[in-house]
Amino acid sequence: MDAFQKEIDERTNLTSSNKFELLLFRLGADPHGVRSELFGINVFKIREIVPMQEITKAAGTRSPLLGMVNIRGQIISVIDLPAVVGCTPKTGLNILLVTEYARSTQAFAVESVDEIVRLEWSQVLSAESKAGGNFVTSIARLDDDLSSSRLAQVLDVEQILHEIMPSERDMEVTGMEHIKLKPGSVIIAADDSKVARSLVESGLKALGLPFLMHKTGKEAWEKIQEIHKETKAQGVPITDRIAMVLTDLEMPEMDGFTLTRNIKRDDGMKIIPVVIHSSLSGSANEDHVKNIGADGYVAKFVIEDLTTAISKALGR
Repeated sequence: MDAFQKEIDERTNLTSSNKFELLLFRLGADPHGVRSELFGINVFKIREIVPMQEITKAAGTRSPLLGMVNIRGQIISVIDLPAVVGCTPKTGLNILLVTEYARSTQAFAVESVDEIVRLEWSQVLSAESKAGGNFVTSIARLDDDLSSSRLAQVLDVEQILHEIMPSERDMEVTGMEHIKLKPGSVIIAADDSKVARSLVESGLKALGLPFLMHKTGKEAWEKIQEIHKETKAQGVPITDRIAMVLTDLEMPEMDGFTLTRNIKRDDGMKIIPVVIHSSLSGSANEDHVKNIGADGYVAKFVIEDLTTAISKALGR
């Protein structure tokens, strides 16, 4: 039991060192039938891994939706992940990855599961497309060796869910009361998911908030440092230029935990309010957010909740 608890603690504490764990799985041959592609998903998103269950297919169900399964009394939608990315499983759909993501639970059917690897976010590079098409958000280099060809494609689950099971309520961003910022200041935003960036941009525009959007925590951090250098030279507080930072947690090169920690450890920057906007929910992540000094945490994506978190962080 002590060893089991130690493993849990180690996994939970990865966020303090810009590290994470990636579950590797296979979906079958690529569209050309040449090889079996390796894909990955953050372990924090996985609730459980189970053998393929009996699927109930409702009338009108279309690919890539396979139907529904009953797992311990909970009815969960099943998505054919190979069909989403254009792969053909050689041995069939054998495993269900049950995920909790952005306030929803769903199961992804895959061919097989390989292993769990522990990586640094610096080993993950932003990528808009590979074999997974629009659904690949980044490429993970599985070895420290820069010349290694052992790679995994990290899927953009937000994009997949948005296209397969869009939520009309999540897209409703009209008629929002504008939030006023100090003239000349902006919100620095960061998210590696294309659909998440689009939703955040729509939400911030609906609130009348000027912003600068970035694809990674590293890009956002470099911009913050640039602005900080300028404000120091001008002798003005950094909040004259940066009203707040709105960041995702999972991002290539530098995650949101590290970005927040960098900001809060700097005497000249720690005054900037930071709000975490993430699909990773749960008390463990919220505790980490508090420990690194973030000023707010909101689960994706409901504009009313985001508005409340921004207003609170800005002291409105």
